Amino acid sequence: MNELLLEELTSRVDQVSARVADLGGTFELEKKSEELKDLETRSGSADFWQDPVTAQKALQRRTRLGEEIEEGKKLLGRLEEAHVMLDLAREGEEVEEDLRRSVELLEREMAEAESQDWAEMLYRMYLRWAERKGFRVRTLEYQEGEEAGIKSATLLVEGKNAYGFLKAETGVHRLVRISPFDAAARPHTSFASVYVSPDIEDKIEIKIEEKDLRIDTYRSSGAGGQHVNVTDSAVRITHLPTGLVASCQNERSQHRNRDVAMKILRSRLYDMAQRERDEKRAAEEGAKKEIAWGSQIRSYVLQPYRLIKDHRTNLEIGNVDKVLDGDLDDLIRAYLLKQRDERA
Repeated sequence: MNELLLEELTSRVDQVSARVADLGGTFELEKKSEELKDLETRSGSADFWQDPVTAQKALQRRTRLGEEIEEGKKLLGRLEEAHVMLDLAREGEEVEEDLRRSVELLEREMAEAESQDWAEMLYRMYLRWAERKGFRVRTLEYQEGEEAGIKSATLLVEGKNAYGFLKAETGVHRLVRISPFDAAARPHTSFASVYVSPDIEDKIEIKIEEKDLRIDTYRSSGAGGQHVNVTDSAVRITHLPTGLVASCQNERSQHRNRDVAMKILRSRLYDMAQRERDEKRAAEEGAKKEIAWGSQIRSYVLQPYRLIKDHRTNLEIGNVDKVLDGDLDDLIRAYLLKQRDERA
């Protein structure tokens, strides 16, 4: 193998090794394994479910620890494999491509820590913004990263015009800084996607107003005999806004037929509303996936200079710390004004 290439790959493996050591390495993995063993013992005890809330948290922690331990073992295994291949390369073995792929995989996995740290910075930024506005905010979902930061989080923000303001934040947010996760102190670029949607109630209420109905009565058409109605007891109800129709002629009285027809109509309106809700959610999920692959809206540069730039409005702010501490009003206002001007 080329000596310069071997030296470069050795340096890169050493940097990853240093970062793993900073995170605790094998020692941290052993601590997590001991904690997992303790949780498994506790979960098997007779009084484990006496406090359901604490028990549920313990089970969630047990699951997360298991995932982190598995990921940690994979990382340490790949690091050991890279060191073995380095030794083989020094002895003259032809392992160049395998070694290069191994090092690139290690670096990619370590880079995830940088992106997850950036995601947590954004999470804190939005929490502080909501607190500044006096909004009620709750964390509905929070998934920690294996090394640092978070993989994902979901916030519910409640307050006047909360969605109207926050929809300006939907998109990809880019961070440029010297990564604290890189022993060589090199600049890194990280991305995190933010998706904002209105809170949709799961409960579907169907309101039917008399003015929206056309009710027709007609004589039921039975098979004949003494049970055939000679009055207009059959009922057909048309819901004018949607065109849905429900009818019933099986009951003895017009009143009963009307009640049954209304139940059928209400059921059909419910099905229609449920389909519309599901389609809306599917469309939102599609938009969410698109955001993950593009739509970069803002850059936060911490090194070599300090500047935040919104790429939709071209607004630039030099006080990066103020924005990351939740002062987003200037950025949101500029976006909303631009949207208004475009609609005019």
